[in-house]
Amino acid sequence: MKTVTFRQLRVFTEVARHLSFVRAAEALHLTPPAVTMQVKELESALELQLFDREGRKVSLSTAGEYFLVYAKRLLATLKDADDAMARFRKLEWGVLNLGLVSTAKYFVPHLLARFQQEHPGVELKLHVGVNREELVGLLQQGEVDLAIMGRPPKELVTRAEPFAAHPHVFVAAPGHAIFSVGHPPASAVGQHPLLVREPASGTRALMDRYFQDQRVEPRIAMEMPSNETIKQAVMAGMGLGFLSLHTIWLELRCGLLEIVHAEGTPIVRTWNVVHMQSKLLSPAAEALRYFILEHGEAHLAAHDRRWLELGAEVETPAGKTASAKGTIRRTSSTTRRRP
Repeated sequence: MKTVTFRQLRVFTEVARHLSFVRAAEALHLTPPAVTMQVKELESALELQLFDREGRKVSLSTAGEYFLVYAKRLLATLKDADDAMARFRKLEWGVLNLGLVSTAKYFVPHLLARFQQEHPGVELKLHVGVNREELVGLLQQGEVDLAIMGRPPKELVTRAEPFAAHPHVFVAAPGHAIFSVGHPPASAVGQHPLLVREPASGTRALMDRYFQDQRVEPRIAMEMPSNETIKQAVMAGMGLGFLSLHTIWLELRCGLLEIVHAEGTPIVRTWNVVHMQSKLLSPAAEALRYFILEHGEAHLAAHDRRWLELGAEVETPAGKTASAKGTIRRTSSTTRRRP
């Protein structure tokens, strides 16, 4: 172990991420032989085989799976140390890892483009979680500096700061029978086939809670792991969908989807910028955090106003007032581990 280097650890974790030496080489801007050499040197130092190789197929060995946990911890600790030193130098440069739930990918890149114009020395890396559960894992493992998500994780000690309202709505294809009723009750919505996200999704949890509160048993026709699949299925007339308004701006503008103004909707929650309470943010991370808190609300509200009735107020999970026009009273909160 004395001869193991951080360079070898970075190469190892990248190969483990992609399960491909070629793709790892592309991500690291190295040649495949250089990646192979680094892994072989690491395996030699450990006197263990970290990957099982069958032709072009690569998989982690049992020892490799265990070592990956410690390699990630070591790299995360090194990143924390580098961030701490950057604070002393007061430098806004370096690599910044930002995690997103998949719903946020529809608007965050627009904010990041503006951020990079003001902070050209910051290299941004996006990590898009398939769902909330996966993003919580990235936070816990220290693989992201900041995360953009809805519900902050109660199972971790985090600092969560709301920055914008997050409306959710039912949608249908134009001409759907549900539009024969101006403001259909939840019972009417629940009678139609519903195309929904998987149980680990925050969007699904919000929809389930809506029907529970209305004491309606919804007709779940199909579970789908992505917003895009749900949108395509709804446009094809397979049923109704329940989605974040921020995922359907384009389809609404093009007339491919329409909002079902059901009783008790839109359901407005909040977007949060989250980081581990124990993590010392680098100047670059602090700059992005501040930028999102300052500009995120106005950016989203400008798009939401066209589709939502102004002034309709609902209660957010944290007990803060949020309105359909996208304004919230911003306060930070700290979530604690469950006892």
